[in-house]
Amino acid sequence: MNHKIKRAAVLGSGVMGAGIAAHLANVGIPTLMMDIVPRELTDAEAKKGLTLEDKAVRNRIAAENKKALLKQKPSPLTSKQNLDLIEVGNFTDDMERLSDVDWIIEVVVENLDIKKKVLADVDRHRKKGAFVSSNTSGISIEAMSEDCSEDFKAHFLGTHFFNPPRYLKLLEVIPTKHTSPEVLQFMKAFGEDVLGKGVVEAKDTPNFIANRIGTYGLLVTVQQMLEKGYSVGEVDSVTGPMIGRPKSATFRTLDVVGLDTFIHVANNVYDQVEGEEKKAFETPDFMKNMLEKGWLGSKSGQGFFLKQKGEKGSEILQLNPETLEYEKRGKLKTKATEMAKQEKGPQRKLKTLINAEGDRAGDLVWSVVKPVLLYSAELYGEIADDVPSIDDAMRWGFGWELGPFEMWDSIGVKASVERMKKEGETIPTWVEKMLDQGIETFYKKENGNVYFYHAGEYRQQSFNDKVINLKRLKEEREVIKKNAGASLIDLGDGVAGLEFHSRSNAIGLDIIQMINFAIDHVDENFEGLVIGNQAKNFCVGANLGMILMEAQDFNFFEIEMVVKSFQDSMMKMKYSDKPVVAAPFGMTLGGGAEVCLPADAIQASQETYMGLVEAGVGLIPGGGGNKELYIKHLRNVPEGIDFDLQKVANSVFEKIAMAKVSTSGEEAKENGFLDSRDAISVNGDHLLHDAKQKVLGLARSGYQAPKRTKIPVVGEQGYATMVLGAKSLALSGYASEHDLKIAEKLAFVLSGGKLKEGTLVDEQYLLDLEREAFLSLVGEPKSQARMQHMLMKGKPLRN
Repeated sequence: MNHKIKRAAVLGSGVMGAGIAAHLANVGIPTLMMDIVPRELTDAEAKKGLTLEDKAVRNRIAAENKKALLKQKPSPLTSKQNLDLIEVGNFTDDMERLSDVDWIIEVVVENLDIKKKVLADVDRHRKKGAFVSSNTSGISIEAMSEDCSEDFKAHFLGTHFFNPPRYLKLLEVIPTKHTSPEVLQFMKAFGEDVLGKGVVEAKDTPNFIANRIGTYGLLVTVQQMLEKGYSVGEVDSVTGPMIGRPKSATFRTLDVVGLDTFIHVANNVYDQVEGEEKKAFETPDFMKNMLEKGWLGSKSGQGFFLKQKGEKGSEILQLNPETLEYEKRGKLKTKATEMAKQEKGPQRKLKTLINAEGDRAGDLVWSVVKPVLLYSAELYGEIADDVPSIDDAMRWGFGWELGPFEMWDSIGVKASVERMKKEGETIPTWVEKMLDQGIETFYKKENGNVYFYHAGEYRQQSFNDKVINLKRLKEEREVIKKNAGASLIDLGDGVAGLEFHSRSNAIGLDIIQMINFAIDHVDENFEGLVIGNQAKNFCVGANLGMILMEAQDFNFFEIEMVVKSFQDSMMKMKYSDKPVVAAPFGMTLGGGAEVCLPADAIQASQETYMGLVEAGVGLIPGGGGNKELYIKHLRNVPEGIDFDLQKVANSVFEKIAMAKVSTSGEEAKENGFLDSRDAISVNGDHLLHDAKQKVLGLARSGYQAPKRTKIPVVGEQGYATMVLGAKSLALSGYASEHDLKIAEKLAFVLSGGKLKEGTLVDEQYLLDLEREAFLSLVGEPKSQARMQHMLMKGKPLRN
């Protein structure tokens, strides 16, 4: 069976439908997005003299929702240009166009009868062998397709995306008993490799896996708050990062999701289950009152929290569920929370809290975690076939650092089950059986493999070959060399990996030393090097705290030594005898971008936010970033074409002076941080694998170190042009006096200083100019104030 998806159609253009269409466009799939025909004209349409028969009117709903994609934040599109891949249509006029597409995704209103009607229409128009799926979050996949043809049923399944589709990793794939095994396998592989998702196979049960457990967990937390007299703020202070959950914890999450959406999802389970489970999914009265009042959360301006201006600026108030009035936000600070803060990693933090019996925070955490563990175990087999599927769904769909069974392992299965029994809980039989066998963990690691408990024995967990897990790799084989900032690892197949692991992956002397060692070691012993890691962000820049401290102590000699070392290590990397590929993702700022720019190639994640942001802290790049971005831009100019050197310099000047950061890998390409030698990985989990393949590709094609060439600069005249642009911004009030000073220094470096336009200079000349400018700005009191502000507040100061 040779399946391909070249074109797709999305039926329904609401927030979810449009988000899915945008995600398909992001990965290069032309998509037809359709919706219903409006029943009446808008005033604007009537004024134009349009009628209900006009195409613009008939396609209005889909067209407006397509346009709305440009206004949404964060953007559903990785590039505005992707919008061109989305065509619009309507269900009345355009159903025959479905015969041209390979995948049709139904995202209409959550009503079984309407879905059946739409799918019957799809069945009439689709070509044989085309995939059809539904993005329902809870209606039975089997039921909605029961009246369709055999070929339709064989190619039909649920594909439940999480909102927003671009950013949330989970894709639940739900086959029916009629879905062909080949179709299921293809969709799972396509979801991971092309759409970049974490794919979990779920069963056709209410709300599938993540929403079933996640909704239950949120409602249990609300019930515990009401029963035990905790406040909204107190609950959020311990149900977030402290137990390995997102910063938005419980009630901030509900505000972001929207109370109306959450209640709809909860009711979906409530309507389909019985007994105690039904009781658990009942929406508390105060939340129904909030719904009536329209207090839905972020989208309505108030929910469980309300932001309002006070005497000392903005403050966030919490809702009192008993009075439905807002009050000062509370926070739980107990002996257990202080102890948990000292612990490293979510496993140890969680264990510390749960073991703190009699502590107000510890008791709350246990009372909300215990039911989730038991509920997950009760649903095992019903909602999914194995333990990893449930854990993966919760990590990828709800942003938990640990899935329920991973949590259970980290607090100790045997000890926690004994405590549960003492408290009168019923333990699922299979968990009892497991303990009776003398098996005390759901997972175990052995010889670099991961095993999970299933049907009385451990089974090996299989992973996609494209997933390189550095943590597992380091457990499996010895690290070549390590210091406080970085490690050199053998990635296999003759490729080494340089992993940063300093705080925020900030670049200091330890990382610079490791880069130098890595280049020397790889030149002698490996085919090439990948610079990448699996932290929250690739690298947020240089160690700003260290630079500020040295500047305030007037240790400029020390700062110059570090900057010169950084520049030298980047040049060493650029001209090494073996290929180097950088694998950035997340925030790749300042020094993080400077590490990537001189590499032979960049393999960026689709979610890469890259920029030289030093101007925001009163500086300019000091590790060669100005020169390298300028060279990248020059390289982007097609050979043999007469071009305006000033335009290239202006473009680079603007990006650095304005501290522009890309909002995606694609935008990094548009901003000139990536060029034709570079590539983008849609699935972040495949990033290191893709970078490794790039290294091997370069090595096998007879790689030779680049030759040093001279660089044309715009000189004195070009400097004046750039400064003029900065001055006009200052005159318009868009730039401060200090911004102008930074811009003048930057213009001097990029122009090559007092030279004639077109003069060819070597790289070291530009590096020396850059270092001199960097050091002079470090000494400026206003630059130091900017650095201080960034370190204290985490945002730039405009002074």
